[in-house]
Amino acid sequence: MNKVYIFLGLVVVALFLLLSSIFVVDEREKALVLQFGQIKDVKEEPGLSFKIPIIQDVVRYDARTLSLDTAPIEVTPSDDRRLIVDAFARYRIRDVEQFRRAVGLGGVASAEERLGRILVAQTREVLGSEGVTSNTILSDDRSLLMTRIRDQAREESESLGIEVIDVRLKLTALPDQNLEATFARMRAEREREATDERARGEEAAQRVRAQADRTRVELVSDASREADIARGEADAERSRVFAEAFGADPAFFEFYRSLAAYETSLQGDNSTMVLSPQSEFFEYLKSANPNGAGPATSSEGSAASVSSEESAAATQSSDEGGNGAVIRGTAVRTDDTQGEAAAQTN
Repeated sequence: MNKVYIFLGLVVVALFLLLSSIFVVDEREKALVLQFGQIKDVKEEPGLSFKIPIIQDVVRYDARTLSLDTAPIEVTPSDDRRLIVDAFARYRIRDVEQFRRAVGLGGVASAEERLGRILVAQTREVLGSEGVTSNTILSDDRSLLMTRIRDQAREESESLGIEVIDVRLKLTALPDQNLEATFARMRAEREREATDERARGEEAAQRVRAQADRTRVELVSDASREADIARGEADAERSRVFAEAFGADPAFFEFYRSLAAYETSLQGDNSTMVLSPQSEFFEYLKSANPNGAGPATSSEGSAASVSSEESAAATQSSDEGGNGAVIRGTAVRTDDTQGEAAAQTN
């Protein structure tokens, strides 16, 4: 019975040792066989491999293409216009044995930290080199700059057993303080353009207004000239008609003009005139048949009336010397039967 147990124990130990000595290398991996921290073998081909149990260990590394994003950094091109640049790289472990010696127990994390420092240094060096401006970085020539960064980073990372496949610039932007200054400059340029546009519009408006004012003055001048001509012709025609009327019947013309003067002079209750009673102004008020003319008749044939309102009586009074008369009233009337002016004292 004891032999059976011993045999089973030996079988278990043998199986354990056998399984511990076998390991599988995946096609996506590279493996190192370490013995007490020393590299004993490199397994790059996929399949089954063997190692000494217990005293040897297997360390696996990814054989695929890996990516690394760098933190945004600030670069200063030759035109002193600062930019924020964010880059990323594609790399793979070219020599796993050299990679292990370079990074030790840190593995991929330590390698990426060192590779990141290399990328930042090479990015600053290339983008800050002579002849590289911010416009160059933002133009199609940036592909050439990325190629230069990749080549220099590849040379620096060879000691790590890493091959840098590609380097790209993801972000190229202005810092926040420069961004505000750029926006302020853009606003100032747009405001200047708007001011220029408004000035040109105001200039055009002034030209239009000046032309309109000139046209208005010309039209008003032409209209005034034509109106003056028409008024002159009308006045000439009026004078001609008056002259013909005066030549036809001078007595009636004088009578008509006197009536017009009475109507104009005696306007309402506030009309006051200081005249001599013997003034020629009252000639047609003193006699119903002046200067041999026929009797002056009203519309009813009984009296000639000059009225400013209705047919009210006028007032006439003599002053202390008898040399003047004050006509104060609303109307004057002559009587054709008595031949003298009838007056009522005010």
